[in-house]
Amino acid sequence: MKAPADVALAGHHPVAAPAPQSLVLSSHRAEQGPESEEAGGAEGGGAEVGGGEVGGGEVGGADSMNSVLGKVRPILEAFTSDDAALSLAELVRRSGAAKATVHRLAQELVSWGLLEREGCDYRLGLRLFELGQRVHRQRILREAVQPYMEDLLLITRETIHFAIHDSLDVVYLDKIFPHRGLNAESRVAGRLPLYCTGTGKAILAYSPPSLFVDVVRGGLKPITRHTVISPGRLRAQLDRIREEGIVLESEEIRLGYASLAVPVFAGGTTLVGALSITAPTYRMDATGYATALRTAALGIGRSLA
Repeated sequence: MKAPADVALAGHHPVAAPAPQSLVLSSHRAEQGPESEEAGGAEGGGAEVGGGEVGGGEVGGADSMNSVLGKVRPILEAFTSDDAALSLAELVRRSGAAKATVHRLAQELVSWGLLEREGCDYRLGLRLFELGQRVHRQRILREAVQPYMEDLLLITRETIHFAIHDSLDVVYLDKIFPHRGLNAESRVAGRLPLYCTGTGKAILAYSPPSLFVDVVRGGLKPITRHTVISPGRLRAQLDRIREEGIVLESEEIRLGYASLAVPVFAGGTTLVGALSITAPTYRMDATGYATALRTAALGIGRSLA
């Protein structure tokens, strides 16, 4: 389904959108350079399209690991989004702690509701979900973005994401999709690197230069053969995004998929995240969707002012 460039968002007063501009192509098709991006990464894992688990930075050192919380953290973080339950042996293996320590702490976590027993295995507890829903900033953001995401879904019939920045990653705060959209591949609360996703590039372009330095220092690892892993090419992409205010990422995170993304500013000045439309490359109508996407971002920003 192709959306007309001047379509207004359903259910909201039309917002004056920026004048049409050329789109930034953050893919191998739009940029040429001597650097090879063929690195045989996992072609099809993750997603802007996805919420794959790419770990955040380590906090603290040996002292923090010797504290009670330092020992609890690797137990809770042993669970990925694909794990329904883990055995005690697997928790020991993934956490790196002694079996007796893991067993004792797991029992305490069960008593607190942070873990639950499933036969002989453990799963994350409902108490964690309850606590997560109390995070004020994320709750307010989700309430603000959901109506606009729903409008974009009606217009495009494609998968819509809203992501925020955390460490060197984007975290998907919300996602909605049609029956033909991305389902299992993309998860709320999943995270992916800033440098290779549409939302991540949109955030990175408008963040302090020090974040770019940190991202490069952390390593630009290929996810597919089209992932941009040259610092120079990435910097050039970010310069263009700042000029045009929009980015089209194509097949850098998942083969066969593209994401059109824009930054979202509260009150027009404070960067709060990025909004994207994700679709198969053959179905992505970037020119037709650009105005609706910009208008939605402006509406979210005004609702947060």
